[in-house]
Amino acid sequence: MERTWRWFGKNDKITLAMLKQIGVEGIVTALHDVPLGEVWTREKIHDLKTYIESFGMRWSVVESLPVVETIKYGGPDRDQQIEIYKESLKNLSAEGIHTICYNFMPVLDWARTDLSHPNPNGSTNLYFSFPEFAYFDKYILKREGAEKDWEEMGKSIGRNILAEVEELKKTMNAEKDHALVENIVIKTQGFVSGNFKEGDEHPVELFRQLLDLYKGITKEQLRENMCYFLSAIMPVCDECDMYMCVHPDDPPFPVLGLPRIVTCDEDINWFLKAVDNPHNGLTFCAGSISAGAHNNPVELAKKYANRTWFVHLRSCHIFANGDFTEASHLGGRADIIELARIFEKTNPNLPMRVDHGMTMLGDEERGYNAGYSFLGRMFAMGQVQGVLATVDRELGIEYKQPGFFD
Repeated sequence: MERTWRWFGKNDKITLAMLKQIGVEGIVTALHDVPLGEVWTREKIHDLKTYIESFGMRWSVVESLPVVETIKYGGPDRDQQIEIYKESLKNLSAEGIHTICYNFMPVLDWARTDLSHPNPNGSTNLYFSFPEFAYFDKYILKREGAEKDWEEMGKSIGRNILAEVEELKKTMNAEKDHALVENIVIKTQGFVSGNFKEGDEHPVELFRQLLDLYKGITKEQLRENMCYFLSAIMPVCDECDMYMCVHPDDPPFPVLGLPRIVTCDEDINWFLKAVDNPHNGLTFCAGSISAGAHNNPVELAKKYANRTWFVHLRSCHIFANGDFTEASHLGGRADIIELARIFEKTNPNLPMRVDHGMTMLGDEERGYNAGYSFLGRMFAMGQVQGVLATVDRELGIEYKQPGFFD
């Protein structure tokens, strides 16, 4: 697989010169300076692409060309926004960029409650706690229906989440509440979705306003809206050879009363058949998939490898109580070694990136985006490169390390 890295543009503290030294071949990025809902112009795309190529790498994948909320909930201007999306797709194609990773998660992208949870080895990782997230929902967001939803969720995982929330409440204060808002909303969403940003004065109120847009939107309606979007853009994808690969929901279960529609085998099978076009495909995020105990990452990879156009190789560990954390890239539920075999056999040219690496050895002092450390991801990349080299030898595929003389 092509070894890629998510990079956040020219202002990223991790430079392209650094990435070239560690064997990165392709860059996964976006036009982070373009406001949501505006066309990505060919000039801006060309400028960033040329800059990347000046370091001997290529712009392999767009992550993400955002699908704005109005498309997801079916707002009055969704057709206008779909036309803008088509124009951006055409401009990307004209510059030779053909793979788009996107998501169809309402309001909230990936969600964690602790961004620096301690690991046994002294590093830290991202962590999802059911009672902490439920506390945020019930007592900070104060969402109508939160108590009922968490009671049902507790039953599904054999846990009295609401009782744990009440115990947690005894230890919470204004400072801890603020930290939870930062972790769930600002530090994880601000650099990903564009809905929030550092310095927002009333992030919780803004969050409530976004949630209100989805009142009455069921899983079936969200599916219809996704199908409407994909059906509308497929003619452009066919014409321009653009590969749309949706990212699974993270975590892969409903949160905050919002439907989730890319969580499991049945969901993936549905959207691939609903718009049965090879340009409609999957980003196989092994981390998001492995965060759900109902998912078998290896079996899903075998089933959907031929409709996978981008791979995130990371892994999650689920604790006995259902909470989960990012695991070592050689551990957890994902079985990255076997996933590498599956995808190398199917398409050895697939772009792949490691994801959500540990924070280690001073990463925490350098101001990196949550989940996107340098040394932690570099360590993970080293692990995965060793896996790929071994698997390629098994399969008789030539493996070359960029930057060396072999």
